Amino acid sequence: MEQAEKENRVIEQIKLVYDPEIPINVYDLGLIYDCQILPENRVEVLMTLTSPSCSMAGVIVDEVKQRVNELDFVEDTNIELTWDPPWDKILMSDEALLLLGFL
Repeated sequence: MEQAEKENRVIEQIKLVYDPEIPINVYDLGLIYDCQILPENRVEVLMTLTSPSCSMAGVIVDEVKQRVNELDFVEDTNIELTWDPPWDKILMSDEALLLLGFL
C-alpha cells in the first residue's frame, strides 16, 4: 500500500470521531494539527481540543487512538495533545463552517 493511501485511510478513520458537543468530526473541526505515519507503521497525531477545559478530552483522544489503531497496517498510535497554538474556528474546514452557520 502506498504512503498516500495509508495517510488517506488514517484521515478517514479520524473523521469517524465526533466532538460530543458539536456535531462535526474532529478533523473538519480543525483539531488535528499533524498526522504522520512513521517507520514500522507507527502513527503520530498532534491534536488539540476546542478548549483546555473540555470535559470530554480523554474520551476524544482515546477514540482517535482507537479508530486509527483499527487499521490493519497500523502497529501503534501515539496522540500528543497540545494547546499551542490554541484552537480557533479559522482551523475548521469550509464544510464545518457552513454546518455551524459561520459561512
